[in-house]
Amino acid sequence: MDSNSFTGFASDAAEVGLNPLEAGQEIDGFKLEERLHQGGMATLWRVSILPDTPQGAKLAAKVTPGMPLIMKVPRIKGGEDPATIVGFEVERMIMPTLTGPHVPKFVAKGDFTRQPFIVMEHIPGASLRPRLDDAPLSLDEVVELGSRVAAALHELHRQHVVHLDIKPSNILFRPDGTAVLIDFGLSRHDHLPDLLDEEFTLPMGTGPYMSPEQVQFVRNDPRSDLFALGVMLYHLTTGERPFGAPNSVHGLRKRLFVEAVPPRAIRPDCPPWLQEVILKCLEVKPENRYQSAAQLSLALQDPTQIPLTKRAERMTRSGALTRLKRWFFAIGSEPETRGVSATQVVNQNPIIMAAVDVENAAPELIEKLRETVSRIVLTEPGARLACVSVMKIARIGMDELTDEKGQSVHVKQLISLKHWARPISKSLNLQDGRLTFHVLEAPDAASAIVEFARRNQVDHIVMGARGQSALRRYLGSVSSQVVAESDCTVTVVRASAPTEDAGQ
Repeated sequence: MDSNSFTGFASDAAEVGLNPLEAGQEIDGFKLEERLHQGGMATLWRVSILPDTPQGAKLAAKVTPGMPLIMKVPRIKGGEDPATIVGFEVERMIMPTLTGPHVPKFVAKGDFTRQPFIVMEHIPGASLRPRLDDAPLSLDEVVELGSRVAAALHELHRQHVVHLDIKPSNILFRPDGTAVLIDFGLSRHDHLPDLLDEEFTLPMGTGPYMSPEQVQFVRNDPRSDLFALGVMLYHLTTGERPFGAPNSVHGLRKRLFVEAVPPRAIRPDCPPWLQEVILKCLEVKPENRYQSAAQLSLALQDPTQIPLTKRAERMTRSGALTRLKRWFFAIGSEPETRGVSATQVVNQNPIIMAAVDVENAAPELIEKLRETVSRIVLTEPGARLACVSVMKIARIGMDELTDEKGQSVHVKQLISLKHWARPISKSLNLQDGRLTFHVLEAPDAASAIVEFARRNQVDHIVMGARGQSALRRYLGSVSSQVVAESDCTVTVVRASAPTEDAGQ
C-alpha cells in the first residue's frame, strides 16, 4: 500500500508513537541503527538484536547469525488514518504465516498498544521499480523476470494468500535471482479475516495494476495477481502502461471494456507468443487468463509450446462498436462470481509431470505409465501435463549429439516423447497449452527430474520404476532418489504390480 493506492485518505504523514523514533533507540530487544527509508505509509529502519536483554536473547536464538534485519514502522496520516492502521494490522496477521525464499523471513512484531512494528529479514538491493525507467527491456530479460515473479506468486498462492498489490516496487531479488514479494498490507488470506473488505467500500490497490475484479470489489481471486503481472510485463516490454495511471474509480472501470494496445503495435520485435502471454494475462474475465501462476511460469520458460490464438495476431484495438457493446454491458456490472480462493486455484490447476524413460523402459512399463497418467489427469480437469524425458550426457567431455544416421538425438527423444503422449492427448482432448514436452539434457536423470519439478512448481510426479535387474543394480534406482528428494507427491509405477506405489 502506498500513496498511489486507492484508499481515499489524507496524504500528510506523521510518525506513529508519542515521540519520534531516533537512531540508537531500543525497542523490544532491537536497536534502531539507521533510518533507511521514510515513505507515505511506513518508515524502514535497519535494526540489530540486543542479545544482552531478555527479549534480545530469545530473538537471537531464532535468527540466523548474520542475517540483516529491517523494522517496518507504520506512519499515521492526518491522525489515526484507518487505511494505515488496518493495512498494518493485515500485514501483522499475514507475515508470520509465510515461509520460503520468496518472502522475507518474519522475526517479530509489536502492536499499537505500545509501539507497532514488524521486524523481518532485510533483502538488500533495489526493487524492480528502477527497471521501469529503462523500459523497454530486452525480451530475454522481460521473460526471465516474468518467470521468476510467477514462480514467487505460485508459492504465495500455495500458502493461501493473494497479494493484490503486485507492482515493481514490491518485488525484490535475492543474490541468486530468486524473486521476493514484499508489502502485504493489501493482501487477502483464505483463512484469516479480511479486515480491509470489512471496513472499506473503495477498491484497494495501485491504479495501473488493479485487476477488473478488484475494481468490482472482489479480493479473493489469485488470478488478480496474474493480471498485475501482465501489466508489468506489458510495461517492461513496450515502455508504456496498458491502462495508463487512472486516479479515480471511473478511470479504473475503463479496463472493463477498453483493451490495451497490442504490444506488437508499439514494439514490432515483440514475438507473437509473448503478446499472447501478455494479453492472456490482461483478459477482463479471470477464467480467460492463465489459471495458475505456475502455468504462466512454465509457459514463459518454454515459449515454443505456447498455443497461439487471435491474441497473438492483433495489431490494433477492437473497433468502436465492440468497445461500445462492452461499455454497455460493463455499466453497473458485477462479476459473474465472487472469485475463487487461492487455495481453490492451486488445487484445481495442478501441474502433473510425467517422467518417461522413452529410450530404455520396457513396453509393459511404458503402457502402464500411460494408463496411470491418464487416470490422474482425468481426475484433474484443470491440470497441465508436462511430459519430461532426460537425455543423459557426460559430466566431462563431449557427447555425440547425433546418431549414426546424422539425426539429432535430442529431436529423436522429443518425437518419442510426443508419440508416447499421443493416446493421452486424444483420449482426454488436452488443448490450450495443457500438454507440453520437455527433453532435459543432464548427466543425472533423478537430479534433473527433481530440479525441473522444483523450478516449475510441479504438484505431482508420475514415473516408472525398473524391475529387479542387473541394469537397475548397476545404475541405481532413479525413482527412489526422486521420491527421497522431491518436495511434491511422487507416484511410482511398476509394470508387474496391479497398483502404483505412492511416495511423498
